[in-house]
Amino acid sequence: MNAVDKVYVELSVVIGRSKMPINQLLKMGRGAVIELDAHQDDEVWIMANNVPIARGEIVVQEDRIAVSITEKINQASSIRQKA
Repeated sequence: MNAVDKVYVELSVVIGRSKMPINQLLKMGRGAVIELDAHQDDEVWIMANNVPIARGEIVVQEDRIAVSITEKINQASSIRQKA
């Protein structure tokens, strides 16, 4: 078995953010809608293990939603942004 087969990476896409009190969040039920600070044409952040690795845009084709990568983020610049 190849060693790369055993590497796990959590990928996530940040499409927007929202702030709310925790008690309001706990009151929400299944199917609740949380309004984000994002707009249709805003960039999204692509994260690997909570580290930004790229930026992209949402692409909608019929009933499918995807992310198109528009810019790869250099690890050195990503580390400088955190400092």
